[in-house]
Amino acid sequence: MSGSKKSSPPRWAKVTMFSGKGGVGKTTCAAATALHYASHGQSTLALSTDATPSLSHIFELPGEEKPKKVNESLYINELGEAEVARMWDDKFGRDVYDVFATFVDVDYQQFVDFTTSVLPGLRDEFMVDYIRELSLKNNYENIIWDTAPLGQTLALLNTPGMLVEHLKMAPRIYTRLKLSRVNKEPILNIINRWRKLSSEEINFLRNNVRFVLVTIPEALAVEQLDSVFLQLERHGLIVDQLIVNNVIKADGSEFLKAKARLQKKYLDFIHKRYQDIEITEVPMFPYELKGWDRLKEVERILFPNSTKAGC
Repeated sequence: MSGSKKSSPPRWAKVTMFSGKGGVGKTTCAAATALHYASHGQSTLALSTDATPSLSHIFELPGEEKPKKVNESLYINELGEAEVARMWDDKFGRDVYDVFATFVDVDYQQFVDFTTSVLPGLRDEFMVDYIRELSLKNNYENIIWDTAPLGQTLALLNTPGMLVEHLKMAPRIYTRLKLSRVNKEPILNIINRWRKLSSEEINFLRNNVRFVLVTIPEALAVEQLDSVFLQLERHGLIVDQLIVNNVIKADGSEFLKAKARLQKKYLDFIHKRYQDIEITEVPMFPYELKGWDRLKEVERILFPNSTKAGC
């Protein structure tokens, strides 16, 4: 047809998701990565969805405003448990309640308390949706996503798949429920919207998110790596980079020499086992990694070949 124009595909922000066990330094690595992109003039949001976020502490930024401005290119935002719950309630809570209330006579607040304690995965599902929508708004070129500790993150990744499996049976389960109690929308319409949402979220995670896994060279952390990789691969998700944090560079101290020898066998195993993945070693520092200058040290290790930018 003459004069018609093809619609251009949506422009997504570049999303990098940092995951790892609690205490391995993923927030520090996420903060240094956000600083790197911002230092090169790219608008960047460092976002934490950890229930106990520490981005403000690492950047040494006081105050309660959200998001917080670090400089012209960098902002940070921390979404605690209460905020995530409120956001979920605003967007999905009433929908889920509509379906649930067709079976059980319960008021909305009781339902919210129930989903918090028994069905936390429903709110995990929302977090993926929130990041997906945020990446489409074009407010930032980069979103650096500092996730909750690994166990909660894997639960979050499992949730869309679990919902899809449930939705396969939905027409049989809900076919006799014609209307929701609250807004009178057909129940199957609500179910179909959820099905579409789950499909969008899985595709988003597979196609638009870069996965970075942070670990340390210790027995328990290394032993868990295989199962983590398998769970991610089950969802079609590939780890793009493996960061090994707190690597000891031995000096004259006998204690550090012994620790370095202990770490070496784990480091050798990691490099051999995961040789097809980009592996970056970050040394243990003799001081806290807080503030711009300290984070720049980590940035230089994570991006050794990057052209230095003035900022």
